[in-house]
Amino acid sequence: MKSHWYSKELAALKRSGRFRAPIMADAGAFDMASNDYLCLAHRKKLLKRACKRVEKYPWHAPKSSLFVGGYHPIHEDFEAALCSANGFEKGSVAGSGFMANLGLIEALVRRKDTLFIDESYHASGMVAAKLSQGEVVTFRHNDMKDLIEKIDACGATGRRIIAVEGIYSMEGDRVPREIFEIADWFDAILIVDEAHSSGTIGPNLLGVFDAYNIKPQPNHIKMGTLGKAYGSYGAYILSSEEIISFLYNRAKPLIYATAPSLLDIALAHEGFEYITKKRKKYLEKIQKLKNVVKESVGEEPDGMIVPVSMPDIKTAMEIAEMLRAHGYEVGVIRPPTVSKPILRVILRTCIEPKDYRMVFELIAERLG
Repeated sequence: MKSHWYSKELAALKRSGRFRAPIMADAGAFDMASNDYLCLAHRKKLLKRACKRVEKYPWHAPKSSLFVGGYHPIHEDFEAALCSANGFEKGSVAGSGFMANLGLIEALVRRKDTLFIDESYHASGMVAAKLSQGEVVTFRHNDMKDLIEKIDACGATGRRIIAVEGIYSMEGDRVPREIFEIADWFDAILIVDEAHSSGTIGPNLLGVFDAYNIKPQPNHIKMGTLGKAYGSYGAYILSSEEIISFLYNRAKPLIYATAPSLLDIALAHEGFEYITKKRKKYLEKIQKLKNVVKESVGEEPDGMIVPVSMPDIKTAMEIAEMLRAHGYEVGVIRPPTVSKPILRVILRTCIEPKDYRMVFELIAERLG
C-alpha cells in the first residue's frame, strides 16, 4: 500500500528547494563541508590507541545510564582531563551536543527564571527553550546592547540565564568578550556552546574562554562537542560542581539515556591529547588558511567557518554542484536553518591553501 501520510508536505518541500536527503561523503573529493576541522577523523593511529584504552577493561560498552552503573573510568578520565585543561571544577560527558544543550537548558531554566538566548543559537537550544519552565527572551544576534536592554526590561524575580555560542555555526562569527562582563553585571548564569570554537581558536585551541583569557567562574558553563575538532562523537559539559550535580539530578538526556559510548569518549580523549601535543603546528596551519580567506573575500574569519551569501536557493545548489564537478564539497545551508541561503565553506587543516583559493575564485566567477 502506497504511503500518503506526508506526501503533500514532502512535495511542498521539494517545490521550495528545502527538501533534504542524506549525503554520502565523496572519499575522492576535497571535503570542505564537514566539521572535522583538524582532520582527526582520518588519523587511524588515534583510533587504534582508543581501542587499546577500551580493551583494558572487561567490557567495551557502557551498558546503562550514568546513574545505573554506566559511568566508566574512561568517562571519568576524560572529564578530569577537560576540567584540568579548561580550568573548571567539574565535568560530565553527554551523548551528543544536541542532548547536552537539551539537558542544560531544559533543566536549568526553572519557574520564575528567564533565559536570554541569542537568536542564532543552535536548534537544540531553541528546542530546549520551548520545553523550559521559565520565560524565554531572544536577543538580536551578537547584539550586546539589545541583550542589556532586554535584561533591564525583564521583571522576573528568578535566575537569569544567558545562552550564547563561542563561534556560531552558520554566521561563523565569535561571541563578543563583553558577554562575560554582562553576565557578571546581572549576576547571570552564562552558557557558552563551544561546539565550533573548542579546538579551533585560542592560544591553546581551547575555545573562547582561552581566546579571551577568561578564568572560569561559578556562573560559567562550557558545553562542547566531540564530533568536530576532536574527531569523534559525543559531548561534554563543564561547570561548577554545584551545577553538574544539579544536572545529574534534573537533566533528562543525562538521566534517561545510556551513557556515552566508551570507544567514542576514548577516541575524543586521544584526539584532545593529540591537539594539545601538536598545538603549535595547528595554530600555524589555521592562520595560513585564514590568510587565504582574507585575501579571497577581504575579511579574516573568526573561526573555521566561512559563510558565503547566495542570492537564492537555486543559485546555491548550482554553485555547489559546479564545485562538486571540480572535486570540492561544500555545504549548502538553506532556510529555515538560515534566513537566506549560504554556501558554508569549512576550513580544514589537511587541505592546502591553494585549494581554498581556487574554491573562492570559482564562487566569485560564478556570482559575477
